[in-house]
Amino acid sequence: MAITLEEANRMIEGALAQAAELNIKISAAVCDAGGRLIAMNRMDGAIWASAYGSQGKAVASAAFGRPSGDLQDRADQPTPRGIAAAEGGHMIMGQGAVPIIRNGEIEGACGVGGGTSQQDEDCARAGVAKL
Repeated sequence: MAITLEEANRMIEGALAQAAELNIKISAAVCDAGGRLIAMNRMDGAIWASAYGSQGKAVASAAFGRPSGDLQDRADQPTPRGIAAAEGGHMIMGQGAVPIIRNGEIEGACGVGGGTSQQDEDCARAGVAKL
């Protein structure tokens, strides 16, 4: 089953609500299993770079089917670096995104940028919890 726009927006709303609770300004993005953007939102006052960070982390999480932070230690190894280059250089293998897995299938990922790495991941998890 593919992630619908309504589901993606609901996850983004969950991530933004968590950010408001943490008193931080973020961008949140949801992509499909192929790393293509479904929905994205940037809070008023969030740094512009957070828009790219949220999407890049979501792409990495969807590609590897794990939280993007799990990829940090291997980001400079030849295989992950080669995959990122072949994909077009949009992946960010840093903490802040979690995969969306339903019925054992990777359907995409929710990524966040703008807070600390841990805050970003916490907001992404809060978003996916709304699915």
